[in-house]
Amino acid sequence: MVRAGLTTQRVVRAGAELADEMGFEQVTVSELARRFDVKVASLYSHVQGSRDLRTRIALFALEELAGRAADALAGRAGRDALTAYADAYRDYAREHPGRAAAARMRLDPETAAASAGVRHAQMVRAVLRGYDLAEPDQTHAVRLLGSVFHGFVSLEESGGFSHSAPGSEESWRRVLDALDALLRNWPADPTR
Repeated sequence: MVRAGLTTQRVVRAGAELADEMGFEQVTVSELARRFDVKVASLYSHVQGSRDLRTRIALFALEELAGRAADALAGRAGRDALTAYADAYRDYAREHPGRAAAARMRLDPETAAASAGVRHAQMVRAVLRGYDLAEPDQTHAVRLLGSVFHGFVSLEESGGFSHSAPGSEESWRRVLDALDALLRNWPADPTR
């Protein structure tokens, strides 16, 4: 019998909260069952196991982050859009470190294609329209932005910038300035 009040949505949201508290890799059905004070078997009517739970948390986080990013991007272009998207990503990762880690989970191709990850790629490409980049340079730029945002946020989260001045906020703004300058002056491909 399913415990009253448990729904798949509630289980996934609780898993996301647990990821923020303990770390995404620590989330298991057993740990979540302890949180709800139920037997593990009670959760199997909502998730198939720990891998399924983590996948659902990843999908939840991608959707949640896409909503935030879309709201931040509304009506913006160029540098304003770049900054809004970057700030939405960074703020989300700072507020929800476990969910941010979940959003980076490797999904199988079919699940990834049906996820909000597609919206993220579309939003980054929308940001890049303000910089007039053609393919394949647009794809290179998408990868660059993802690498910089993820790398900066990961180093900041682990305390990598806390031992020297200037502070990470000042560096973040300068990094965004540099990305904007680079995107406006993207180098020509010497092989073309």
